[in-house]
Amino acid sequence: MLITLCYLYLWARWGRRPAELVRATVRRLRASRCSFTFCGAAAQPPGARVCLSRGGRVFCVSDSQSIEDLNKWALFLVSPFILEAEHIAFVTESIWVQSENLQRSSSSETIVKWSDCCLPLACRPGDPYRLIAEASVDNFSKLGVAFMEDRLHMDNGLVPQKIVSVHLQDSTLKEVKDQVSNKQAQILEPKPEPSLEIKPEQDGMEHVGRDDPKALGEEPTQRRGSASGSEPAGDSDRGGGPVEHYHLHLSSCHECLELENSTIESVKFASAENIPDLPYDYSSSLESVADETSPEREGRRVNLTGKAPNILLYVGSDSQEALGRFHEVRSVLADCVDIDSYILYHLLEDSALRDPWTDNCLLLVIATRESIPEDLYQKFMAYLSQGGKVLGLSSSFTFGGFQVTSKGALQKTVQNLVFSKADQSKVKLSVLSSGCMYQEGPVRLSPGRLQGHLENEDKDRMIVHVPFGTRGGEAVLCQVHLELPPSSNIVQTPEDFNLLKSSNFRRYEVLREILTTLGLSCDMKQVPALTPLYLLSAAEEIRDPLMQWLGKHVDSEGEIKSGQLSLRFVSSYVSEVEITPSCIPVVTNMEAFSSEHFNLEIYRQNLQTKQLGKVILFAEVTPTTMRLLDGLMFQTPQEMGLIAIAARQTEGKGRGGNVWLSPVGCALSTLLISIPLRSQLGQRIPFVQHLMSVAVVEAVRSIPEYQDINLRVKWPNDIYYSDLMKIGGVLVNSTLMGETFYILIGCGFNVTNSNPTICINDLITEYNKQHKAELKPLRADYLIARVVTVLEKLIKEFQDKGPNSVLPLYYRYWVHSGQQVHLGSAEGPKVSIVGLDDSGFLQVHQEGGEVVTVHPDGNSFDMLRNLILPKRR
Repeated sequence: MLITLCYLYLWARWGRRPAELVRATVRRLRASRCSFTFCGAAAQPPGARVCLSRGGRVFCVSDSQSIEDLNKWALFLVSPFILEAEHIAFVTESIWVQSENLQRSSSSETIVKWSDCCLPLACRPGDPYRLIAEASVDNFSKLGVAFMEDRLHMDNGLVPQKIVSVHLQDSTLKEVKDQVSNKQAQILEPKPEPSLEIKPEQDGMEHVGRDDPKALGEEPTQRRGSASGSEPAGDSDRGGGPVEHYHLHLSSCHECLELENSTIESVKFASAENIPDLPYDYSSSLESVADETSPEREGRRVNLTGKAPNILLYVGSDSQEALGRFHEVRSVLADCVDIDSYILYHLLEDSALRDPWTDNCLLLVIATRESIPEDLYQKFMAYLSQGGKVLGLSSSFTFGGFQVTSKGALQKTVQNLVFSKADQSKVKLSVLSSGCMYQEGPVRLSPGRLQGHLENEDKDRMIVHVPFGTRGGEAVLCQVHLELPPSSNIVQTPEDFNLLKSSNFRRYEVLREILTTLGLSCDMKQVPALTPLYLLSAAEEIRDPLMQWLGKHVDSEGEIKSGQLSLRFVSSYVSEVEITPSCIPVVTNMEAFSSEHFNLEIYRQNLQTKQLGKVILFAEVTPTTMRLLDGLMFQTPQEMGLIAIAARQTEGKGRGGNVWLSPVGCALSTLLISIPLRSQLGQRIPFVQHLMSVAVVEAVRSIPEYQDINLRVKWPNDIYYSDLMKIGGVLVNSTLMGETFYILIGCGFNVTNSNPTICINDLITEYNKQHKAELKPLRADYLIARVVTVLEKLIKEFQDKGPNSVLPLYYRYWVHSGQQVHLGSAEGPKVSIVGLDDSGFLQVHQEGGEVVTVHPDGNSFDMLRNLILPKRR
């Protein structure tokens, strides 16, 4: 009954004005450090008390919510990062919706722009997309009410889902202030820009006629003032600016004011089930119209709007061809920038003309040969004049006195490009020409630091850097296909494919230089978090003996320890358990295992071994597979055949201490084998790396119809595409214990990861194109199983019949037949490669001299220069 009386009072007091209820509630309760939340009815915080409900959305009060760590948030460059005493910090959670799917409010509703009512402080890209901002009590209330009535507008496809006030810890604010100070020391000070402050309205909005200038959005008077944007002057305790009240007896007597205060407190503790839906008249809201500001810094556009850090991709008219071009451009950019920090968004032509994207775009990429309509061209130029950044990729878009000129002899041909970086250093690479170039007109702007021209007689200009305007606008325009991979259908011949693949790494180097110059961060992505291991078996009959053996060998804490690593065996894993490079949990329950990168059933079906690879330790992310078997290699029975497999490594190792990059798409494994000392292979241990290398090649080329995939072996331990590019490698560590060699064979080769170099599926794609074949791409789990199967057969043949049983296969696949090289240096003696000696070392024949054996541990083979160079220790 009391709750009902309270709402009757509220209805009498404020009539159809829930905005007043929200504002008064926030003003009176904010000192108690509670949190105010606007959200869907199903998403309210646990234990929250609902104060207002409308259309499936609620305004509720709950215990204080804090943000203690801003390390995972991207800070906007505001100065200083200090929360105003009378302001509220809050988080807005939003999701992405394509422009065509947005439900736009009718013209009779008053839209509230998020960016007009608050000052953004930090963002955290993801799903949902989160923004921290601060606002006055009035503006915070205004945002909340607009959200509840579906009138809150966030730009460029962001749709708000939740607004919740938060408390920022003093220690956090101090840390952030220090970070921002350090960042600001590296950039120029901003020009002073007046903030907007709106004069108070003279009457309630319900009395403004259709023809009143205010109703038509006439520009309000501006003056320097509040940093938070539009804040009414002279606002009373209950609201901002004079509003029309229903003058009841309750509004003036002391008893009723006491009732008002107690009612607000009662509402705080009301249950959600008893909250009625109050009607609302849109014309009574206290909204005001403000001009948009364009904060800037000299020479550099800085996103202070709090909107998503978008990279917008315009690829021409809406068609399947344009959609394919969008995916190509998006893919290459995603390889260059951190997609956790930037959002790559398809800018459709209608949206480009209609939506307010220009204030919400860090980079506009134009990648279409189509002529750009005049109204859209003017929109792009307006964006540049506001300090925008543009990247043109084989596009007709140009300005600043440069003209795009067709040169038919260049079209779809591979050319040599000389690219000048910002520091004036040069990069030379093979590129695919668009068939056009840039020519200077009679009047042009001064060129920027980046330039690129062909290495031909005319030195055709293919990349130009053009600054524009006084606000830091600039564009880099390209007429070479930096956006296309070497496997593109435009590439005509195998020779062109080889040239482009050889320059693929430098193509990415040029792209990252351009993107960095245009203000984006191309820093390496954050190292992924380590994941638990899973203990899997490829054969059912080995599972029970494995678990029995494990039960006898773990210590009282369920661990097996080695010098570098402790493996803790558990039946299940909870995320609270810390994983470090020195202590990794191993989940023994196979039913809990699932991975998109490793299919156990595919591995089982293709593993045809008697012993090797039967017991699997699998991790999505691990430091290095070589380390995982350290504590197990001398203890596990040989018939268990241990193998460690990972989807990704964070500390992959190569030969001689080199670092091996291990992105998703590599086949990464370490296999444990044991070889008797007094055996054919035990007396020739260097052959182990050769057997593993040839096993990788044979695993692919022995698949029916895949025999012509040009995968080869390079001495001493590499897998190559032809003699051009490395596609994988082998690392062998052996330990002699008594009469047995215990050998860890680490192997990694690229299967699906095309960039930044090359992978096996690239070779298959190119083969299909050249031979009109339909070979299917391969999987890493499938190939690892085949490699282990082939290796076991090769080891058996070697043990039975010696080196000559496997050398014919090795020579069939190696790249050195008849090759002449210099020993030691370019001035060293010229020799011809003969083959491998009886111990597995490389043999070379000197002109008019003797055969010399070269040991892998003492030399490294530089394929690009045909040299055998002494390894420097």
